[in-house]
Amino acid sequence: MATGGSRRTRAARKRSKRMARVEHDLTAPQWAALTDAWGGCAYCGASDRALQKDCVLPISRGGRYTLENVVPACAACNASKCNDEVTAWMRRKRLDEKAFLVRQYEVRLALRSVQSLDAGGHGTAVPSTGMESVSTTVEVVGSAAVAMSSPTACQPMKPCVGENRTTA
Repeated sequence: MATGGSRRTRAARKRSKRMARVEHDLTAPQWAALTDAWGGCAYCGASDRALQKDCVLPISRGGRYTLENVVPACAACNASKCNDEVTAWMRRKRLDEKAFLVRQYEVRLALRSVQSLDAGGHGTAVPSTGMESVSTTVEVVGSAAVAMSSPTACQPMKPCVGENRTTA
C-alpha cells in the first residue's frame, strides 16, 4: 500500500507546508510595480519573456514573498537558480553580481519611497521612473553587502546567507 506517492508529490507537500508556516505579504500592485521597475528579468535582463516571482532568499532557506525578497525572473533563470543563494549562483553563471546588488538596492529604495507616499501622503515626491534621484554604490565587505547612498551615510544590507568568505 503506497501512501507517500511520488517524489514530486512529497516535495510539493513539503513546499506547501513550508509556505503555510510563514506570512507572505506581496500584493498584486507591489508585484506590478516590481516588474515595471526592473523592466525584465532581474538576473539576465530578458524583457521578451514571461516573468515569475523569484525569492532572492529561497523559501526553503527561510525567505518569503515580500517586497524586499522578491525579484522578477524569467523561467530559465528561476529554474537554474532553484534554491541556491543568489550571489553564489550569479558567480557560477558568470553574471554581474555587483550590478544586480546595486539595482536591487535602487529598486527597493524607490519602491519604499512610493509606498511611504501611498501610505501616509507625506514625504517627497519620487521622480517619474523612481530611479533618477538614486545614486548608489555597493561594496562587498566580508560576507555583507553595504549600500552607500552618500559618502557619509551607509546602511548595511542583509548579509549573504550560507556564505563564509574571508578577506586575504
